[in-house]
Amino acid sequence: MELKRVVITGLGALTPLGNSVPAYWDGLVNGVSGADFIQSFDPTKFRTRFACELKNFNPADFLDKKEVRKLDRFAQTALIVADQAIKDSGVNVEKINTERVGVIHSSGIGGLTSFCEELRTFYQGDGTPRFSPFFVPKMIIDIAAGFIAMRFNFRGPNFAVVSACASSTNAIIEAFNYIRMGKADMMLAGGSESMINEAGVGGFSAMRALSERNDNPQTASRPFDLDRDGFVIGEGAGCLILEDLEMAKARGAHIYAEVAGGGASADAHHITAPHPEGLGARLVMQRALDDAGMRPGEIDYINVHGTSTPLGDVSEVKAIHQLFGDAIYMLNISSTKSMTGHLLGAAGAIEAIACLMAIQHQIVPPTINHFADDPQFDPKVNFTFNKAQKREVNVTLSNTFGFGGHNASVIFKKFVG
Repeated sequence: MELKRVVITGLGALTPLGNSVPAYWDGLVNGVSGADFIQSFDPTKFRTRFACELKNFNPADFLDKKEVRKLDRFAQTALIVADQAIKDSGVNVEKINTERVGVIHSSGIGGLTSFCEELRTFYQGDGTPRFSPFFVPKMIIDIAAGFIAMRFNFRGPNFAVVSACASSTNAIIEAFNYIRMGKADMMLAGGSESMINEAGVGGFSAMRALSERNDNPQTASRPFDLDRDGFVIGEGAGCLILEDLEMAKARGAHIYAEVAGGGASADAHHITAPHPEGLGARLVMQRALDDAGMRPGEIDYINVHGTSTPLGDVSEVKAIHQLFGDAIYMLNISSTKSMTGHLLGAAGAIEAIACLMAIQHQIVPPTINHFADDPQFDPKVNFTFNKAQKREVNVTLSNTFGFGGHNASVIFKKFVG
């Protein structure tokens, strides 16, 4: 069977740097930190009191009151970025076969905010169960994909992929496979996360996974820096529209880039720690390259998982060294989590968008907050520290790794008709 070519024709984003793709990209290339003290709840007694929250965001500005009431924040943001992506793509949903359009929208955790609110209300009462009829639908991860489909009458494949912080990259890869195998013409793929609440911050803090740099939140996310002490939790959402090339060309769509390939692997090592030698990370990148029919030397830019944890950053760079050999010195590496924080299940979606914009604008966004070299990293590797760099960007690789040892990598390439 001849596989179809798949291209990206629409994007949507809500991030700690801005509530649209242009605002997000502007923040990235200018090295803006999205971290600040938490506004969602009172963090005074928490070890970590900052995060990368959405700024100037009110769901009621985008959704009607009924939708806001029915949806958890993670699903609200999912619906908003899907709407942005549809508008960006220029597709008229009334003139396409919506039975051939699907949605794969992911989250690592789902409606934790609603879960916390319902239990708080119950335990503050007299024990009488007065739960909202929307409680379960607001909490389940697949509801975001369901609501997107209902809004646009998309009747194709519809589900969520859950692989912790690799979730939305896996969603993109699944969508890619549906189209190239001829099972769909268009797919919306992405992820959203809203975990900046007492349970989310408290839970990750208890694991000692979060940075505790409360004296200077803006510089707390420090991938590859000697003094990195954990990740900064973020919130937001991203959506990509993947489309069969022939359909995109027929309707005159703007094409951001072509999806070249994707891969998945497992560390099979530990529930939270990466494999110390990066074996799963090396394997997933190799599989993505094999799927794309490419060699390591063809990659120009890697948007790494790079969460700013002592172990994770080291194992990922080891994997890149193992797979790329001397070709590592020809490419740019950067962690945009230094600016956005870690959006968990939404990370892959917004980082894929960063890769696509890098191809569009021929600029690599930086890894900010680098102050001291870590001797564990080869100084000849270009981590794009502190300032964006202009260069030829034809092929990008995006890595996302999740608790449980889940790894996913996706490759985008400049579209050539």
